[in-house]
Amino acid sequence: MTQMLEAMRGNITEAMKTVAADEKLDPEYIRKMVAKGYIAIPDNNQRETVAVGIGENLRTKVNATIGTSTDINDLDMELEKAKIAEEAGADTLMELSIGGDLDNIRRTVLKNTKKPVGSVPIYQTAVEAIEKDGSAINMDPDDMLKNIEKQAKDGIDFMAIHCSVNRETLKRLKRQGRNGGLVSRGGSFISSWMVHNDCENPLYESYDQVLDIVEEYDVCLSMANAMRAGALTDSTDRAQIQELIVLGELVDRARERGVQTIVEGPGHIPINEIETNINIQKKMCKNAPFYMLGPIVTDIAPAYDHIVSAIGAAQCARYGANFICYVTPAEHLALPGPEDVREGVIATRIGAHAGDLAIDLERFGEDDIAMAHARKSLNWTEQYEHAMWPADAKAIRDKRPPEADDTCTMCGNYCAIKIVNQWLDKADKDAFDN
Repeated sequence: MTQMLEAMRGNITEAMKTVAADEKLDPEYIRKMVAKGYIAIPDNNQRETVAVGIGENLRTKVNATIGTSTDINDLDMELEKAKIAEEAGADTLMELSIGGDLDNIRRTVLKNTKKPVGSVPIYQTAVEAIEKDGSAINMDPDDMLKNIEKQAKDGIDFMAIHCSVNRETLKRLKRQGRNGGLVSRGGSFISSWMVHNDCENPLYESYDQVLDIVEEYDVCLSMANAMRAGALTDSTDRAQIQELIVLGELVDRARERGVQTIVEGPGHIPINEIETNINIQKKMCKNAPFYMLGPIVTDIAPAYDHIVSAIGAAQCARYGANFICYVTPAEHLALPGPEDVREGVIATRIGAHAGDLAIDLERFGEDDIAMAHARKSLNWTEQYEHAMWPADAKAIRDKRPPEADDTCTMCGNYCAIKIVNQWLDKADKDAFDN
């Protein structure tokens, strides 16, 4: 029984109760939204996780990707990255390894976290085909389904499945052309297979079998956005919109089976197109949770793309996206290291929180309001308590201690708040009426 089927039958699960408590909402509200498909709770029935709700009227969640590459294969480092991501505040992880013993890496990561974990099964199928026959164009369609099932059995909570790339989508991509080309790794694997074999996408044709698997294990489908742009000039083009139309149809079919879905969105997109993309996705996919990748809002800031994506994340959260995949300083340059992961999570969490505040300052901004009072009273202990990363804030002030304990070295004896507290706040209000 999936979370969605339970919700449709009027049952409030423990996962729904956990989400309700975390979000300070009525459990019945969570149930109704899960039943409609407006909220997803990735929670594979093969493992125990801390339930995380993604969707309408919830705090915008942040995902951190980890995983090996063909150049750097260090499982201990990936486990460290996972731990650092959790400590920095990531809500979920995605295990995206393409180098080394993929089964062992995935299973080890799953054992070492209680966070919901996602994957992209086509990666494993492509890597195995390359190792065996030299190219991803030699993937066996049966292996695509077998790897989905294997990863579901292992306990993967949500999967990016490239079901929405079909021949019509590729035709539109080819006719229009792009400056940045096709940048989705999974999309490139499945597209090259389709072109070489002159066949329809097996995952599109066998979608019912995909649903059979994910329904059995209650895996949330993260509907992959294979046609996402890799350059600002390519955003919101006909290929992307064509795929979104297909995604909407596939979401309908998943809901008929009681399978939870999340829909993935653009990667590179100008700020002025973010609201439009979210509105179109919500309309096409009937309010399915929207998972934005980054997004990158300028193409010329490598080494600082975590800052770029924090700007994009704020806009996305503001206009109704529900889930943001972080970007690290290493984006477009290298496999992220532990410190890159930390900076990526921090930047994206700040962006997502800023967007949430624009929607409902009173509900999402309790700590912001408390921080204002703590700063006005020069209560440094409380300021640290309400900071997103207390230890980091305290470390900076402690490194450059002020002469007076209640100030900081920015203003020292000329602290504006201290002056106001001493003179203006003590002044008789009636004195200003004369």
